Formats: sequence, C-alpha cells, structure tokens
Amino acid sequence: MRFKFLLFFGFLVIWFFIYLAGLSTLHASLDEREDRATEPQPASEQQMRWWRDAKFGLFIHWGPASLSGAEISWGRMDRIEGGQEHQRVPADVYDTLYKQFNPVQFDADAWMRLAKEAGCQYVVFITKHHDGFSMWPTKQVRFTEPDKPAHYSIADSPYQRDLCRAIADAAHRHGLKLGWYYSTRDWTHPAYLQDDNQVYNAYYEAQIKELLTAYGTVDILWFDHAFGDWSQYTIENLFKMIYELQPRILVNNRAARGLKNIPSGPVHKLVEGDYDTPEQRIGAFQHGRAWETCITMTECPDGGGWSYRPDGRTRSLKECLQILIRTVTGDGNLLLNVGPLPTGEILPEQVENLKGMGQWLSRYGETLYGTRGGPWIGGTWGGSTYKDDTVYLHILEWPEEGLVLPPTGATIISSQVRTGGSAQVNQTTDGVTVHMESGERDPIDTIIELTMQSLVTEIQQP
Repeated sequence: MRFKFLLFFGFLVIWFFIYLAGLSTLHASLDEREDRATEPQPASEQQMRWWRDAKFGLFIHWGPASLSGAEISWGRMDRIEGGQEHQRVPADVYDTLYKQFNPVQFDADAWMRLAKEAGCQYVVFITKHHDGFSMWPTKQVRFTEPDKPAHYSIADSPYQRDLCRAIADAAHRHGLKLGWYYSTRDWTHPAYLQDDNQVYNAYYEAQIKELLTAYGTVDILWFDHAFGDWSQYTIENLFKMIYELQPRILVNNRAARGLKNIPSGPVHKLVEGDYDTPEQRIGAFQHGRAWETCITMTECPDGGGWSYRPDGRTRSLKECLQILIRTVTGDGNLLLNVGPLPTGEILPEQVENLKGMGQWLSRYGETLYGTRGGPWIGGTWGGSTYKDDTVYLHILEWPEEGLVLPPTGATIISSQVRTGGSAQVNQTTDGVTVHMESGERDPIDTIIELTMQSLVTEIQQP
C-alpha cells in the first residue's frame, strides 16, 4: 500500500512540473505574440536558431505556367513589368492556362517524403507568383467580368482541390518546417498599381491572412519584391498582422524590396526581414546576418529555370552538393528549387539528385547541419564549418601545392579524414597546411575533421 501511495504521489509531482512547464511555454508564447504584434520586429537569435541549424530547404515553383514550358510569370507577353526577356506566351493564352491545369499525378506526401529523404529541413511552396494565380481557393475577388474567373485560383481549374492544404498537411506530417512564397507583384490584378493602390493593397493583405490562418503553423513567409511607393502600402500593419497570426514566423528581406521612399529608422530595419536572399548565385561569406541562397536545379541560359523548363539542363548531383557545401561554409542556407511537371510529378533526374543528396547527407550531414560557417573564410578550394571545438574542412578543389590556411589562435590537437584516406595536417605560427595524395581525395568533397583545444570563437580572415 505504501509503495502504491509513493508511486501515486510521484506521479502527481511529475504531472505538476509538466503542468508548470506547459504554463511557462504558454505564457512565453503569449508574451511573444503580444510583443511582436504590438511592436513588429525581426526575429530573435533564439527564433532564428532552427533555421540557422537547418541549412537546406526545398523550393517548389509550380502552377498552370508549367503547361507552357515557359518561365513562370515572366513567360507571359505584354506584362506590365520587366523587359523583353522570357516573353513567349501571348497574354490571352497564358491567362487561360488554368482551364487545362489538372495535375492528377500530384501527391503531396510523395513530395514531402522526397524532401525529407533529400535531407531538407523545410519547404517553401509558391502560393501565388507574379501572374496572380492562387494555388489555394482564395475567397478574395479579383475579376468582376462575367467571362473571367472571380477568384483566379485553383478552384477555377479542373483540379479544384486545395494544393496549399495538401502541401501544408503533408509537410506537417513529415516533420518539415513550412514556408509560403507570396508575390506582392501581381501582373493580372486590374487594381495593381492603379491610382493609390489601396484596392489591391487590401486584396493582397487579405490573401496573406488566409494563408496564415487556414493551414496551421507556418514557419516562413517568403515575399518576392513589391513595386510602387511606400505610401501605397500599409507595410507596418501587414507585419503586425503577420506576427499576431504567426508570432514565431520568419520573414525574408523582400516584403518591401523595390518600393520607393521607404522611411528610415526602425521600420527600415523591420522590412529588411530576418535574412537576405541572394538569387541564382552563392552568397558571399556573411557571418553577422543570416542569408539564404535560392537557386534552381534547372539551369537555363536566360537565367530562369524556376518552373518547368523542358529546354533547361538539370544540374548534376555533384553540382548540387557543391552548391550546398559552398553555401553552408559561407554561413548561409540553401533553398534548392525544383519545377514539377504539369501532371504534378517531379522530373526523374531531379528526384535522383535529391535522393543522392540525402544519401550523402546521411553520411556527412553532421559536418553541415547545426554548424556555422568558418572559422576560415572559404575560396575556390572550398570552405569550413565549425561547431563547439570541432572544425570541418570541406575541400572541393585542391590547390596544386596543397591547402594553405591562415594562422589561427586555436591549437589543433587531432585530425581525421571523414571521407576516407589520410592527410597530413601541420600547424605553425605561419598557418595551417593540409596535404593529401591525389588518389585519396574525394571527387566531390574531401572532409577533414579537426579537433581544437578550445571552442572556436574567431573567424580567420583570408
């Protein structure tokens, strides 16, 4: 009897502490909601931590444009922004592609399983691109003419089902962080940039509210530029709404990018967002501010390749891996893009690349995930990452004389080659040299792990 009493009492004590922990988490969440909604501000380091550690996300550009094989939005002729590049599809043809869009092979679970298998930690899906087509059944009215679809959304297509719902539910099931891409630019909305722009401004804010209220937790809001004047938008109110609805969400740096007359001061810092977004190039080493390279797996001579482009070239597995490695050693994240077929299937060669990346990351992911770029700033040879007292050299291209690195204040106490073989690592006051026989070097990335005598705290200049 005494044992049963003690067991019951112990259970009550454990339950009580769990209850207190839950209250603490709830209060912290409510405080965070209050703070970010009443005083919109960029994410804290703690809020950024998961993203900093994640390193690798999957970008998905898709929509009725895939039926044309031309670049999404940019392939439309007679658009109101941009030059002549990419224009291939007459506007009246492009704007009615939705009538044929019926991706019966689309399987959100298959997509998210693939992202997970690839080693991606988050996914960003195109909800609306510059062409204005909504990939969810928005309630916002776009057209009033009887010969046009009122909402211009997936509900107007033969498919009809909510693609964003399928993506969100599958991402949550598979443990992936969820991001929505949303283009404030809208080349088919009749009120876009007309007069004071307030009709369109209300429209797009209402759409963002839909995306942040109907799909559970949304971890990233990925804007893609705006045009016009600051006075035509209510950006501060927009951010208040965003943080009220999703207090832990991260926002990139393009919510107001392109607007004229953005005020200086706190609001300017706010619209800079939580991280930078170099596009179709690997960003420069940047340790102080978070950044994410977005780049296409499809390479096209015209610089596109975001949506399905049958005229493009799929980058090799080696290229994709080295892009990831160069990005992470530069202290950034990689958002690697695929453009699915009109049927809803991802190109087989892109599937194979993603699976190959996942296989590589299952062996060597420890050298990227949860690390920071440095302490040596990379170059043509590759780069380095570190965590606590461990440094990983990622050598992609060996200099003829071997690798020579600047001196570091930390002492190397041991080294090992994670990819096999042996290397000679020597440290003097003049720097660090690394030599390895050519036959033992890995063709993709030779990874050398260095154990330091103390925690790594300083970034070495080249």
